Order: sequence, then structure tokens, then C-alpha cells
Amino acid sequence: MFYRENGQFKSSYSADLALFPVAQDRWAMLALAAIAFIALPMFASDYAFRAIFIPFLILSLAAIGLNILVGYCGQISLGTGAFMAVGAYAAYNLQVRIDGMPLLVALIGGGLCATVFGVLFGIPSLRIRGLYLAVATLAAQFFVDWFTNRVKWVTNDSSSGSVSVRTLQMLGFEFTTPMQKYLLCLTLVVVFGLLAKNLVRGAIGREWMAMRDMDVAAAVIGIRPVYAKLSAFAVSSFIVGVAGALWGFVHLGAWEPSAFSIDKSLQLLFMIIIGGLGSIAGSFFGAAFVVLLPLFLNYVPHWLGLSISTGTASHLEHMIFGALIVFFLIVEPHGLARLWSTARQKLRLWPFPH
Repeated sequence: MFYRENGQFKSSYSADLALFPVAQDRWAMLALAAIAFIALPMFASDYAFRAIFIPFLILSLAAIGLNILVGYCGQISLGTGAFMAVGAYAAYNLQVRIDGMPLLVALIGGGLCATVFGVLFGIPSLRIRGLYLAVATLAAQFFVDWFTNRVKWVTNDSSSGSVSVRTLQMLGFEFTTPMQKYLLCLTLVVVFGLLAKNLVRGAIGREWMAMRDMDVAAAVIGIRPVYAKLSAFAVSSFIVGVAGALWGFVHLGAWEPSAFSIDKSLQLLFMIIIGGLGSIAGSFFGAAFVVLLPLFLNYVPHWLGLSISTGTASHLEHMIFGALIVFFLIVEPHGLARLWSTARQKLRLWPFPH
């Protein structure tokens, strides 16, 4: 048996409710942290950091935020790209208009501005749900696209509409190399991931899941729909806003409004559907899938001796995304996270059948 739980007794409530109650899981997470914080910075190339690891971490953070809203609270959102844009442009304006603004404060400020914006567009969720709520959040996406294109103050009166960030500096340390930017993103993702995991395991997380399963019954037992829904929008928008600021500051460096179009919103929605709704781990699985699939489609044909144009690879990517979404919705609605959970449960019992 891979999971020998003999002798792992839990003699307190805190031990029973631990984040990783099984010792093997704790050791596996420590090994994963050692690989992420020590091995990868030592051996990975700059290209791997730029093309794989940094986008994966930032998209994972954005997917965690969206999963809190859609997967845990059941509020459909098609405006995640708008919340990312608000976080990115708010952080940019804080750095440009306030001299000496620390990077971390700018990122948090971008998240707070996205929180206010998300709560404003989350107010309709108190009266509407389902497809109507999705259309309301889609209106947020179109509003932000128009606002960032038409209001020159947002881009600091840039004639081209594009903006670029200054040197990334925090506590006197400059993040210049891809490895340093990777460690910055990794630290923030670990912090926000742990916070999100503990939130969904606590009382507020149970309120979100009660609203998702049946909001009328949740209101009958004393859960306040206003507080539950708006808190989900607030937490989700804050995390997504910080992810948007990281996407603009760390990954892009310079961007224009089209960087946060509706395509980004749909991409994040695909991530949590494929990775697993209502699962923090599913956000990482979905982000890994979305980041690695284009690279896979680019390299595999060359390995097989086939010549495929960039346009064809792009079309194949969209076709595979669509086919996989239909597949997971029919076969495994809970996505890759449920497949991993099932495999892990079998490992706990192997070689016994049940």
C-alpha cells in the first residue's frame, strides 16, 4: 500500500481537521515545495520560466479566484478578464502616479480596486441567477473593454493605448531575471492558495457551498444570501485582480486593453471546467493543461515529422478545448481533480479491492 495509515492516530480536533491529515500527503507537499522553490530555480532555463512556469502560476491564481465564485458559490461569471484588467490598470496607475510606490502595495491596491468593481457587478446576483447573471458579468467585460480603450487617463494619456511598467522592486530588491520573477509569483500563489483553501474549509466556505447547492434552503437555515454572494464576489475579484496585476507587471511587462479581452475570461472558465469546479487543486490542473497544450501541439508534430502551420495548431487548440469541455461535462463533470481524487483513494486501499 502506498498510503500506510497504520499508527496515524488523531487525538484532537485540530489534527482531524488538518489541511493534510495523512502523513504521506504532508511529505509529498514538502517534496513539491522543495522542487518548486529549490530545484526549478537551479536547473530550469529562462525560456521555461517565461513560457511555462510564470504563466502557469499566474493563471493558477486567477483560476483559484474564479473557482471560488463559480465552483464554490455557484455564481456564473464571464467577466473574469475584466476583473484582471481592473487589477492590472489600477496597480499601474498606483505606480505611475505615486512616487516610490512599493510593488507589493501596488499589487494589493490593484486587488482592492478589483474587489470594489467585482462587488458592484455582483449586486445583480442578489436578484438574478444562471444565464442572466452570466450576461450581467459579461456586461462588466464589455464595459471595461470600452473604458480602457476610450478613457486616456487609465493609460496615463498613452497615444498608442499601451502601457509599460517600471522596474519591479520590493524592499530594495529588484526582480530582473525570469527566475526572480518566478519566485515572486510562486510565493504569492502559495500564500493566496493556502488562504483560499482555508477559506473554503471554514464557515464562510460552507456558506458559499450552501448557496451553490440550494440558495432558498440556505436562506431558510439562516445563511444571509447578501453576505454570502457578495463576499464570494469580493474574495474572487481580489484574487483575480492580483493575478491580473501580476500578468501585466511580471509576465507581459507592457500591454494594451486587448490583453484582457473576453478570450481571457473564456480561457479561465475553460480552466476550471477541465481542472474541476469546486476544487483548489483543480485550478492548478486546469492551468497546467491550458499552458502545456499549445506547447504540446507545437512540438509533437515536429517529433513525428509532420509539418503543421501555426494557424492550424491554433485551430486544433480551440477544437481540443471544446471537445474536452464536452467530454468532461458528460463523463466527469468534476474534471481532472476528481480523477486525481479517485486515483488517490484507490492508492489508499491498494492492493485490497475495497
